Amino acid sequence: MNVATSACAPSHCVDWHRIDWSKATKHVQRLQARIVKAVQKGRWGKVTALQHLLTHSFSGKALAVRRVTSNQGKKTPGVDGKIWSSPEEKAQAVLSLRRQGYQPSPLKRVYIPKKNGKKRPLGIPTIRDRGMQALYKLALEPVAETTADLNSYGFRPERSTADAAEACFKALAKKASPKWILEGDIKGCFDNISHDWMIANISMDKVILRKWLKAGFMDKGALFPTEAGTPQGGIISPTLANMALDGLEKLLRKEIQRNTHTGKKVNMVRYADDFIITGKSKDLLENEVKPLVEQFLKERGLVLSPEKTKITHIRDGFNFLGWNIRKYGKQGKYLQKPAENNTSAFLRKVVGIIKGNKAIKQEKLIALLNPIIRGWGNYHQHSVAKETYSSMDHALWEHLWQWAKRRHPNKGSQWIKEKYFQSRGSRNWVFTCKDENGKEWTLLKLSDTKIVRHVKIKGEVNPFDPKWETYREDRLAKHMALSLKGRNKLLRHWKEQNGNCAICGEKITRETGWHLHHIIRTTDGGPDTHRNRVLLHPQCYNQVHIRKLEAVTTGFRKGS
Repeated sequence: MNVATSACAPSHCVDWHRIDWSKATKHVQRLQARIVKAVQKGRWGKVTALQHLLTHSFSGKALAVRRVTSNQGKKTPGVDGKIWSSPEEKAQAVLSLRRQGYQPSPLKRVYIPKKNGKKRPLGIPTIRDRGMQALYKLALEPVAETTADLNSYGFRPERSTADAAEACFKALAKKASPKWILEGDIKGCFDNISHDWMIANISMDKVILRKWLKAGFMDKGALFPTEAGTPQGGIISPTLANMALDGLEKLLRKEIQRNTHTGKKVNMVRYADDFIITGKSKDLLENEVKPLVEQFLKERGLVLSPEKTKITHIRDGFNFLGWNIRKYGKQGKYLQKPAENNTSAFLRKVVGIIKGNKAIKQEKLIALLNPIIRGWGNYHQHSVAKETYSSMDHALWEHLWQWAKRRHPNKGSQWIKEKYFQSRGSRNWVFTCKDENGKEWTLLKLSDTKIVRHVKIKGEVNPFDPKWETYREDRLAKHMALSLKGRNKLLRHWKEQNGNCAICGEKITRETGWHLHHIIRTTDGGPDTHRNRVLLHPQCYNQVHIRKLEAVTTGFRKGS
């Protein structure tokens, strides 16, 4: 199937900006749906054949290149120093993703700081190796999603930390719920998973997988071998790690929790390598559950971290994914609040920005702070966070007041207040200003963030199985409405376009990103009105300008 608008076969005819992304996406999705069906029927030979078709298709290769050239790491080179930035390089990259003769390069070792002050090693593959990983992930992820544990939420499509938190609520909130929790943390999970286990058990091309696992890494000019672990920093690594840990929840159900309602109350919630397991007693978790977990991990070359793995009573509470989860009072009221260490980290970050930009214009400081405030507020909006929001707002005000006073040491407090803080409605201390173009900039307040109960995704949902399409579209609409709350122009366009890009017709999500495009450019006399704007994917936005297409709500056509 040819998905490029230029129908010629020779490699030099591939035009990056003429690839029909809608056809490419649909072609890959059909193959992924067939892989799911084959896995469900246990037809593993069929799975292998379909994976081969996908990884050798033009559509799969084009989507893989698009992914690695449009994500956050697109400008980060590997040991070869190369990136794919121009349309010509991307077109050639599609043709370079071939299994025959493929040999991955060593990873580039870098170190990033951890919360405890230590540094975590990270391996950066070359852009070509990232492209190959993205391609093979397209074929592996349908298998991973079909065989995954129901309560695994990390690094999986359409699942989030909010789903994991809601799973904790369902397992622990009731009066009859278990009182004891095993907080599990796997020591160096990505670095220590057994290569032999992965090669024997991961359903993908074994030759390619072995090459990735044994590629080694470069550190300070020296080449080191990799004897264990996944290629950390690679696109496919989270999927490989998830597949290595999948099966633990099923094992606990089979060996310990035979009666889910009146038995030992064993429930598991996992996000990547962090997990909790509930139980009706400390003894149960210590003497039955923990040994079973340790044996499961040992087979995969993994061990529990002694300093981070502990057994806790629900009244003492525990931290999980940035929240503190605990029951309070005689009635045992379940509350999920922002964890103290998470709150402190947020405050350190924003205060660092304020103190590090003492001479910056007010509107630029607001532009730096607002995305961080919005992101942190949205992360905690499903928890009991109103009190914390108010506390953080007050702390921010104190630091902004000091920032303003420092700029004008010879001015009085009233003058400083009038310059930097205005009245808006019933509020008298709103940090706001207008820039030289008359645009108003206002600092967001965390306390304006509406607390909304999150609805957990159904455990059995598979994003590659067509039977869940309607359910997933309804969820996407609700999530986008929440994401775009307060941005009415964007939300109105998204709803009117049924959530679809006006060029390719595929869904616009938080993950894909979007551009608000003027159908007739304002520089050509087009009005800045609703009727003259459409939402597009970033890649489709580029196609519009390079190919001079005209965006409409039902597809595209060449401009006159």
